[in-house]
Amino acid sequence: MKIFKRIVLVVIVLLVVAISFNYPKLNIISGYAAKNMASSVFIAHRSPNSVNENDNNVPLIKLAKTEVDSGHKTASSAVFGFMERKAVYREGLGSVLINDTYDHNNIPLRPNREMVKNQLPFPYGNHGKKDTIFSNVDYQQLAKAVNNAFLEPDIKKTRSVLVSYKNEIIAEQYAEGFGPNTPILGWSMTKSVLATLYGILEYQGKLAVDDRVPIAAWKKDGRKNIAINHLLRMQSGLEWEEDYTRISDVTKMFFMESDMTQSQVSKKAIGKPEEIWNYSSGTSNLLSGLLQNYLEDKQAYLNFPYQSLIDKIGMHSMIIETDMANNFVGSSYAWANTRDWAKFGILYLNKGHWNGQQLFSEDWVQYITTPTSGSEGIYGAHFWLNAGGIYPDVPRDLFSANGYEGQYVFVIPSKNLVVVRTGLAEDPIFNVNEFLSEIIGAIR
Repeated sequence: MKIFKRIVLVVIVLLVVAISFNYPKLNIISGYAAKNMASSVFIAHRSPNSVNENDNNVPLIKLAKTEVDSGHKTASSAVFGFMERKAVYREGLGSVLINDTYDHNNIPLRPNREMVKNQLPFPYGNHGKKDTIFSNVDYQQLAKAVNNAFLEPDIKKTRSVLVSYKNEIIAEQYAEGFGPNTPILGWSMTKSVLATLYGILEYQGKLAVDDRVPIAAWKKDGRKNIAINHLLRMQSGLEWEEDYTRISDVTKMFFMESDMTQSQVSKKAIGKPEEIWNYSSGTSNLLSGLLQNYLEDKQAYLNFPYQSLIDKIGMHSMIIETDMANNFVGSSYAWANTRDWAKFGILYLNKGHWNGQQLFSEDWVQYITTPTSGSEGIYGAHFWLNAGGIYPDVPRDLFSANGYEGQYVFVIPSKNLVVVRTGLAEDPIFNVNEFLSEIIGAIR
């Protein structure tokens, strides 16, 4: 009995030491768990059990115990009772991780949505899909290719696949618990949505990508030479650490900052623009905040993504969540169902043309797909590329919106294809080259 008590005491001491040593990291663990739970429950309408067993069931995050208050639409998480964090859902704005300064009585501005319904089928409406049969598509082979993405579910962890050919759905499949109406977090696919807003503003004549960034503090030093183009290409030369395993620039931004648009602003330049390619979610959120310089006021800012892009192409399931300062988290927090993510890809397949309207210049597609120097052909302007042949059996003209844990919207112009895949595993665990080459092989 004495030996047992000693063992328990040693375990408790070791646990206390481990928690004390990693205490700052608990902000990440409990913060991630609370935020992800609140959004998954109140945006995607999934059960807390499903979120705990799947999304939050990853190393360290699974240590957090999370409770959901459906009445107040909140989720709270803590690790062994330490570092409790709370996320609050706000209608029209999504969920936000809050701190002690959050005013529950404050009613923030919300976007004005224009969800005009029509009787058109996909993609120009939400009234089902066409029954077109293409003679050059081997549907049996295509079905096999799509189904392969769902095999070994504990490894590949695919949630949805949609294949659109010449603007029409030719294959679509979902994992249990997911369907055409289930919003899915795009993570960094949001960056590509954000970039598109700049393409729209440029087409409207409100800016040019070569314009210098309008930040007063930067005019006093070398940062004055940073242009919007440098930010879109992740070539600003600004210091930034994108490390999710510890307390870093990116984790402090997501789990400790009230205004994520300011996280990159104070960073010093460690190189001249175009000298360094450095992927930065802080840069994307900086771009999100800078949008306000080209719009009339805060309400216009909140309306702009929806009125100029999202609702205009019928992506009515999409919501871009905001931070505590009510700025869009343009790096990571857009949710939409799989069909709406496919519409975004189709917009690019059609070079900005949508059902009789031109949303951005055809030249914009050339711009975002031009490889950024230093990226070895894998990155353009807030879009990922296959120009360097990272997927050897897939056409080099492929470009895509990519997100954490394997969220993808692939656009392959030479094949008239848009392919959406969502899940909880990314390349190479989920073999993108194999997945896409099998789909392409089904189209003669």
